Amino acid sequence: MNEIRVFSPATVSNVACGFDVLGFPLESVGDEMVVRKTKAKGIVITKIEGFDLPFDINKNVASVSAMALLEVAKPEFGFEMEIYKKIKPGSGIGSSGASATGSVYAINELLGRPFNKLQLTEFAMKGEFIASKSEHADNIAPAIFGGFCLVKNLQPLNILQLPTPTDLYAIILHPQIEIKTSESRKILPKMVPLSDVTKQLSDLGGLIHGLHTENYDLIQDSLNDHIIEVHRSKLIPYFDIVKSKALNAGALGCSISGSGPSIFALTKGKDLAIEIELVFKLIYSKSNINFSTYVSKICSNGVLTI
Repeated sequence: MNEIRVFSPATVSNVACGFDVLGFPLESVGDEMVVRKTKAKGIVITKIEGFDLPFDINKNVASVSAMALLEVAKPEFGFEMEIYKKIKPGSGIGSSGASATGSVYAINELLGRPFNKLQLTEFAMKGEFIASKSEHADNIAPAIFGGFCLVKNLQPLNILQLPTPTDLYAIILHPQIEIKTSESRKILPKMVPLSDVTKQLSDLGGLIHGLHTENYDLIQDSLNDHIIEVHRSKLIPYFDIVKSKALNAGALGCSISGSGPSIFALTKGKDLAIEIELVFKLIYSKSNINFSTYVSKICSNGVLTI
């Protein structure tokens, strides 16, 4: 095989109570990428569609991740990439993570799969650093492994795959404003009250148990952010209204996706998810802010060949 086309899913990270350690991928939203072998060694980006991203291989998340892989694999040939960017950078639904995972997955397939998913995650984290100035895996891991993923440890890297309840749906509201992950980290406090940490840990444990047992009541009771949301929500117009209306309409939970500005909600069942999407649309249609919405199942496979 000399060429491959892949779908790399958007992801929701943090998931309310799991700051920097929890995430899941979306089935209906993601980037596409075409990667092919070349006689010349190295990486070349030949095409970018959708958004204005750098062709410089040292500045593009996809190529930086790919170069990390090639440093280990040392093939006698190179690769060229076409990037069809459908996730807006700075959207809060894992745009950089999709670029990073798409390139390493595609090259690994063309090389005959010499690396496992954990190794691919490590390579992709090198690219993620370009976008967020930190190597975190809460977007990368779900995009590669699929389903809910818990980043148990970074050094050494340890990813735990969690079960996904069959009737769980995600709704995304993406206001068309940009919030850079690196900037949104700067507004977070260096110290937080011990009581808030205790609540957060309790809810994270409750959510994980709820996923394992498909206990939707427990999931609903656990989707709370006691530490991050209060600070980052100030950057997102109408966040408090959106969250309140979503919960009143029956959502299991509603919080910030990643560093924002996207907002996610989870529901039991597709019909309610569509109702929540209408709630999101109604609120933002009264503003002067462009926005988009998505309803999606949780992607069980992660990045895949199409």
